[in-house]
Amino acid sequence: MDFNELMKWKGYIYLEEIVEPEENSLRLLINRSKINNVTDTVEYLSMIQLDFETYVSYSVINEAFDHLDNNETSVGEMFRIYTKSNYLNFIQLATTERDDICASKNYIHYQFPCLDHIIDVISCDKPIITVVPI
Repeated sequence: MDFNELMKWKGYIYLEEIVEPEENSLRLLINRSKINNVTDTVEYLSMIQLDFETYVSYSVINEAFDHLDNNETSVGEMFRIYTKSNYLNFIQLATTERDDICASKNYIHYQFPCLDHIIDVISCDKPIITVVPI
């Protein structure tokens, strides 16, 4: 599975765990579910593990405090990539330019709007995606 496939996925996502398994790396474990329109029941799907080998920044905010801004631009449903965002602007201003590690022009803003949590990750790396069986 690649991130483009995840961006098309529709349903609900829940943050199960966020951890730094190694120095300056990030792992997100995200549960997924969707409503079966025929039986009107919740279907639980395989968990998704996203591993960022490196990151520039990440943040977690309580969903109740999320601010929607119509001036931001993203693609994807529950797994998103922003090409224009306030968070991306903030990180570009707040960090030191490090072309040897990751030039700010290469920053990618990923967002995971989970129930209860909004997770934003800025990285130059695509996440490694693993489907964790139920």
